[in-house]
Amino acid sequence: MSNTVPVESVNARIARELGVAEGRVAAAVALLDDGSTVPFIARYRKEVTGSLDDAQLRLLDERLRYLRELDERRSAVIASIEEQGKMTDVLRAQLLAADTKARVEDIYLPYKQKRRTKAQIAREAGLEPLADALLADPSLIPDEAAAAYLTDDVADVAAALDGARHILIERASEDAELVGAVRTRFWSEGRLRTEVRTGAEATPAAQKFRDYFDFSESLDDMPSHRVLAMLRGEKEEALSLTFDGGEDEAYQALVAQTLGVDLSTPGGATTWLAGTVRWAWRTKLMITATIEARMRLRQRAEEEAVAVFATNLKDLLLAAPAGTRATLGLDPGFRTGVKVAVVDATGKVVDTTAVFPHQPQKQWDRAKAELAALVLRHDVELIAIGNGTASRETDALAAELIAEITAGGGKAPAKAVVSEAGASVYSASEYASQELPQLDVSIRGAVSIARRLQDPLAELVKIDPKSIGVGQYQHDVAPATLARSLDAVVEDAVNAVGVDLNTASAPLLARVSGVTPGLATAIVAHRDQVGAFASRKSLLDVPRLGPKAFEQCAGFLRIRGGVDPLDASGVHPESYPVVHKILDGAGRPLDEIIGDTRTLRALKPESFADERFGVPTVTDIIAELEKPGRDPRPAFETATFASGVEKVSDLRPGMVLEGVVTNVAAFGAFIDVGVHQDGLVHVSAMSDKFVSDPHDVVRSGQVVRVKVMEVDVDRQRIGLSLRLNDEPGDKGARADGRGGRPRGEQNNPGAGRGGQNRGQRNGGAQKGGGQRNGGQRGGGQRDASGSMAQALRDAGFGR
Repeated sequence: MSNTVPVESVNARIARELGVAEGRVAAAVALLDDGSTVPFIARYRKEVTGSLDDAQLRLLDERLRYLRELDERRSAVIASIEEQGKMTDVLRAQLLAADTKARVEDIYLPYKQKRRTKAQIAREAGLEPLADALLADPSLIPDEAAAAYLTDDVADVAAALDGARHILIERASEDAELVGAVRTRFWSEGRLRTEVRTGAEATPAAQKFRDYFDFSESLDDMPSHRVLAMLRGEKEEALSLTFDGGEDEAYQALVAQTLGVDLSTPGGATTWLAGTVRWAWRTKLMITATIEARMRLRQRAEEEAVAVFATNLKDLLLAAPAGTRATLGLDPGFRTGVKVAVVDATGKVVDTTAVFPHQPQKQWDRAKAELAALVLRHDVELIAIGNGTASRETDALAAELIAEITAGGGKAPAKAVVSEAGASVYSASEYASQELPQLDVSIRGAVSIARRLQDPLAELVKIDPKSIGVGQYQHDVAPATLARSLDAVVEDAVNAVGVDLNTASAPLLARVSGVTPGLATAIVAHRDQVGAFASRKSLLDVPRLGPKAFEQCAGFLRIRGGVDPLDASGVHPESYPVVHKILDGAGRPLDEIIGDTRTLRALKPESFADERFGVPTVTDIIAELEKPGRDPRPAFETATFASGVEKVSDLRPGMVLEGVVTNVAAFGAFIDVGVHQDGLVHVSAMSDKFVSDPHDVVRSGQVVRVKVMEVDVDRQRIGLSLRLNDEPGDKGARADGRGGRPRGEQNNPGAGRGGQNRGQRNGGAQKGGGQRNGGQRGGGQRDASGSMAQALRDAGFGR
């Protein structure tokens, strides 16, 4: 019998998980194996896959990787057991039916090559018959039975019984069914208990974990942010963690059943066998179950943390662009001054300086005059203000500047506060030094701030995604897992928007389907040497850009003002013949039919479909002709922070303010209302309806109106509500996060963070966060439990 599982079984399983026909999965797998990217398949191969979308394809790709690794390991295990001459039909069937890597390893455990164990030494000493005899006849007296097995290698009765016990313990610990049953029970009934380490209570490092000094929660219920907080507390030697699987007797009963021990039989070997059962549980199975529970808890927490990070990153990347308008970027600071950079409509740096309006220099009027001159000189339309230290003070300076320009009859620019997350990382990066070699590192941050207002996506792709700072505990997550997920988010976002081939940077081009970093560099070099691309076809003149790469990337690249208007659209060059059929059918030239909604919507896609280009592709083509190269991102808008509200102490319960969503977690959303400290809208204060996922209500970068519900100046915590009819003191919107908690959760800390310090410059310093399910269980609105103070310590965005 073959020792491999046919790849079709992988396709079949993925098809069941996705709930689609196996043929669609097989087609997608074939395309992926052929080098096609997820964005390309989702956009331009809908007929082949039955219109699987990018989310389905990403899941398919992940499961394909896992299941192929599973098959590879399964094959290796089968080969190993066959080499030992121990393969049986039953064993092979068990391995072929194993649906997880853990199950394969459980079955393989007795056959795995390992160092000589105490059990193996006992077998070599001839003690296995003793173990079997005591199991078979519990009426035997252990000492009397063991006396018959004394040899030069077995000195006395105690040694003989000890060896027999090691044999039975190993037999139990390597039984696949028992290991699986223990694992399942331990996870469903187990709890994680934490306590402060002796002597650590008073240390400042331990105080941020004080809510876990005496804490317990079910393993199956723990949200990811809480898990990662506890694991960090253990790593920082503030907490001791204990995994408690429940009553030992239940596990010992499982062990006894597996070994065939009747613990109710009196006398004889029963007492010895009971001790063996207890030892098997305490010294082997419990330790294994604890290790596996820890690994599973961490893995689940990481997966949920990565999912939250990915969602927030997507929202940030797809935030509304201000567009091609001359922009003044201000990177605020006190002692070091406000760094200033002006970029033109294309993002080119045209002027830089630094002004010192704040303490200690306090050159307010001089700074304002210098900025006014820059606005006039470069016809600035936008002012982008970083949201770090001295942001509100700099915002006030910009507001006064705008007011004076308006009063003088001039054309005043609009202003917007921009997230600085990752700006310092970009400034010190190798790419920034290549892109802006003539500028000091401090000035590069102002350039980045200006450009990310013009086009957030184009600028943020220059930064390592994990440094953008919209995740929770990202430094505690496996780097490879995080990178793969975030890279997929960036790739999908870039290709959903499309890229201008003649203006895009190399980092942006490198995120286009089918374009490697080396190829992106070659495209930019060719563009610099030869000039702007006049058509998509001219891409084939770029060294090393062959037909396959062209197929993958061409549809996502835009050429505006080129020789063919279709090159500015999302229509793939391979589909241009379909457009010509549509033009022939409509009897109109391309320049007349583009944007003619009435004519295009009257067309029947099936009239132009053929064997290669089906109805889904034709439908997409007609939609593109209606709005060529449309940008899926929302319209640009900015929040207007309330005048006179610049710090937490300025806030009063009942105030209604505009703000910007900075982060979204399972337990709520963090809102910047312009006081250097984000407030928290708890999930229970987001809507009059049940909210299972805050991402369904708000997204990062969204402008919202909120009501201030509670302010804690001493602890810098702000409770907000999206329900503007709420009154301060209402449940569900308290600054301590206690509102809306169902009975029984009063002692279950860890909801979310009540504030996020806006003075932190990069993602590595931001706080707050949670996971998707956040403990949403049953029919009630669970508030992810606990105090907002705990949430601050717990959540860990950017750590």
